[in-house]
Amino acid sequence: MAEVLLYHHIQGLTEGVRAFADELRQDGHTVHTPDLFDGRTFDSIEEGFAFAKEAGFDAIRERGAAAADELGPELVYAGFSFGVTIAQRLTQTRPGARGALLMYSCLPVDEFGGAWPEGVPVQIHGKEGDEFFDEDLPAARALVASTSEAELFVYPGDQHLFADSSLGAYDPEAAALLTERVRRFLTEA
Repeated sequence: MAEVLLYHHIQGLTEGVRAFADELRQDGHTVHTPDLFDGRTFDSIEEGFAFAKEAGFDAIRERGAAAADELGPELVYAGFSFGVTIAQRLTQTRPGARGALLMYSCLPVDEFGGAWPEGVPVQIHGKEGDEFFDEDLPAARALVASTSEAELFVYPGDQHLFADSSLGAYDPEAAALLTERVRRFLTEA
């Protein structure tokens, strides 16, 4: 079984993020879900963004990295949207990563020192019409082209946080497929 460090999106550690983690736990995986916003959740991406900007993006990201310091090195790093900025950085910079799950976002690999780590599998998930993911799609495609360890899954629709069952953007069909693919990934990680 895998040990997963799952970072929430910009609206906080919502009930939908918790439910996703619980689904993975039902498979026997250990899933850590640090709350980077100290219990705050937000009704919109804009409200969450305003909070994170005021609190300081770098400070929040450092809190996320500190959560990893308390755990062993052999983790699967996972993130939803804003959480990808932490998960991807840790995957690329900390030795021992077992994999990465990048949901709704992907940054250029050179942002964290160059090439994707050899032998570290990664899945990237997003919607084809999502304005936020569309910005990251070139980086996702470049990552997939750079390693045989990467898979990119693009779903129809335009919802950003589509696998969060507690939000209006929830797409049950796409979320079920994402979860199935994540489960397969974790079985092999």
